[in-house]
Amino acid sequence: MYRVGLIGTGNMGQAMLRAWIDSDTLKPSEIIVTDREPEKAADAVESFRVAGGTLEEVGRSEVVVLAVKPQVLSAVAAEIREPLAECRPVVVSIAAGQTLHKLAGLLPPGLAIVRVMPNVNAMIGEGMAAVCGNAHATPEQVGAVIELFAAVGQAIELPEKDFPAFTAVAASGPAFVFTFIDALARAALKSGVPKPLAVRIAAQTVLGSAKLVLERAADGATPADLADMVSSPGGTTIAGLIAAEEAGFSPAVVRAVDATIARDRELGALA
Repeated sequence: MYRVGLIGTGNMGQAMLRAWIDSDTLKPSEIIVTDREPEKAADAVESFRVAGGTLEEVGRSEVVVLAVKPQVLSAVAAEIREPLAECRPVVVSIAAGQTLHKLAGLLPPGLAIVRVMPNVNAMIGEGMAAVCGNAHATPEQVGAVIELFAAVGQAIELPEKDFPAFTAVAASGPAFVFTFIDALARAALKSGVPKPLAVRIAAQTVLGSAKLVLERAADGATPADLADMVSSPGGTTIAGLIAAEEAGFSPAVVRAVDATIARDRELGALA
């Protein structure tokens, strides 16, 4: 039996495969994959030297990762119901908005189910994932899933009630950050800096700032403390910060997160 069976070999599936193998979290011989689009599965098999198989074969792994879109989750679950009922693996889902309760209704009763919300930055090994197990999942099983997703960045255990907020900040947040980087670059372009160079400057500034926040957090420093550190009295930075706040910068970010949380809950209710 394969240790991990992966259903879905799109961008996120391939990011996980690459990280698991590169970090030695898993050997290629411990992984079997499949996809509803056979050519995608074939590409993954060739690229990562893992085994390819049918849905039924993948469903007989010790851990089955459902890396599929929410709209096809029900169909996939129905197709692998029999092997899951027989082999009783840990089932991991990364489908957005699909609660543990919803997943339990799609799968054989009594299974250990772990819900994971990753983000797009897993594609470069800098992801942030939230992990939550149902009542049948042991702490050891949840810990094993955290280890799998720590290979593609960072992973934390989080109560399911906090998943909407996590989704807004970590899963949707990259889009907000990309938009901020683009806005910084356009502002520099307005002042005469060529766009490719402006994007590079802005992106590196955001990258370095994020690393500084994480590093200084260990000493108790907050992002606001760091902003104060670079804001000299009467200087350029504080002038820019005040202008941004007058234009509604912080309230706009909060409204964006609130809207994302509200939509996540709407989708969960529809599911």
